[in-house]
Amino acid sequence: MASMTKQSIPVVVAGALGKMGSEVIKTVVASADCELIGAIDTALDKEGSDVGELLGIESLDVPITSDFESSLCSASQLNRNEGSKEGNAPILVDFTHPSVVYEHTRTAIAYGVHPVIGTTGLDSNQLTDLNIFAEKASIGSAVIPNFSVGMVLLQQAAAAAARFYDFAELIESHHNEKADAPSGTCIKTAELMEELGKEFNKENIKEEVTIEGCRGGLRNSGLQLHSIRLPGIVAQQEVLFGSPGETYSLKHITIDRSAYMPGVLLAIRKVRNIKGLVYGLERII
Repeated sequence: MASMTKQSIPVVVAGALGKMGSEVIKTVVASADCELIGAIDTALDKEGSDVGELLGIESLDVPITSDFESSLCSASQLNRNEGSKEGNAPILVDFTHPSVVYEHTRTAIAYGVHPVIGTTGLDSNQLTDLNIFAEKASIGSAVIPNFSVGMVLLQQAAAAAARFYDFAELIESHHNEKADAPSGTCIKTAELMEELGKEFNKENIKEEVTIEGCRGGLRNSGLQLHSIRLPGIVAQQEVLFGSPGETYSLKHITIDRSAYMPGVLLAIRKVRNIKGLVYGLERII
């Protein structure tokens, strides 16, 4: 665990050697107001190696560790030992796996480390529980399914269009190493469209489905979500609306993970001023 300067925002990155985690580390190191103090990853063969050297940037004096809880404990202790003000508590940026994201978020809050969660997979009950826990602990927290400003704009446009269209389907495409389907971003888009409380896609005919699942996943609102997983894709999402005589399409394509970094930095800089937990970049933008 590296030391930190009182003027900088101390950041721990979980999933440090992954596609998103490594991009976050490079962004934090290059920023003027953030400081990397911890790097967590499950690659046991890289344990103890300097994360900067592994990522081909520079020696950062931050070793890779697989011990998540110990790393957060050290970050919290370092904050106290160096006499930092409460307002300079450390931040966890997590891009790991849906199977551990709930425990990671809860553990961060318990240690007084503000979580910025990019890992998807949290359900509504877990989000509610984490919000209550964060409020009780007075630890601002952010769960952000997608850090792209362009995606936020698409979601807002989709929510507005949903007022005028009764038929809509969503298609999301990601690389074939993504662990969950549909994506948290796609689910978040559907949730925003569903805030109207309307029913979508009322049946005109009785469909005969000859291959199970070919019509996508069906939500209670009637919205249907389709997931595509292929190598070569970073992330794409399209929302298709239809009515007699026309279709209306909203599409966002991510061609490089650098598109997410302004949103990540924004969340790092704002999360400590949040009360409880926020869900979605639009809540802090």
